[in-house]
Amino acid sequence: MKNIIRGNIVDPVSNETFQGRLIVKNGIIEKIERCSVDSDLFILPGLVDAHVHIESSMVAPSMFAAQAVMSGTVATVSDPHEIANVLGVKGVEYMLADAEKTPFKFNFGVPSCVPATDLESAGAVLDSDKVHDLLKRKEMVCLSEMMNFPGVIYDDSEVHKKIKYALDLGKPVDGHAPGLIGEGLVKYAFAGIT
Repeated sequence: MKNIIRGNIVDPVSNETFQGRLIVKNGIIEKIERCSVDSDLFILPGLVDAHVHIESSMVAPSMFAAQAVMSGTVATVSDPHEIANVLGVKGVEYMLADAEKTPFKFNFGVPSCVPATDLESAGAVLDSDKVHDLLKRKEMVCLSEMMNFPGVIYDDSEVHKKIKYALDLGKPVDGHAPGLIGEGLVKYAFAGIT
């Protein structure tokens, strides 16, 4: 089934706005054509929030989506670290289930550091086995925010297992190492973290 949407097309790549139409087939843009249209409608790409902790908004994913879409955000890369700190795998599963209630595109990562440090009192622990089980799920697109950079550069076996599991499954490892420089940064990057 084809749909045609007419309006003023905003192209952020070429930095221009022009009149035209989109030809959409089965939910995918098949063609963009320039043509005269009589429309006040503006058509522009949706925004993707590249890193967010939805739980920090204090609402469930479905409620977050309802608010985010009003500002043009249509997708996120979400790290459910905070809920995993409290509820472990059950918290991550809750986020996945609630996200299914909306057409908003959530791309969830597996929290890499629960708890964040050995000094933290958390409600749960995601060891390498639990991380591996979560990474195997198709809904989980990456290993999120590897903030335990000391564990990476000082060869903590649990940390390296988590990284290896992600890479073996073809999933990227999201980096988080503020202030890391020199040989430590080189070792961190060579561990496969982007």
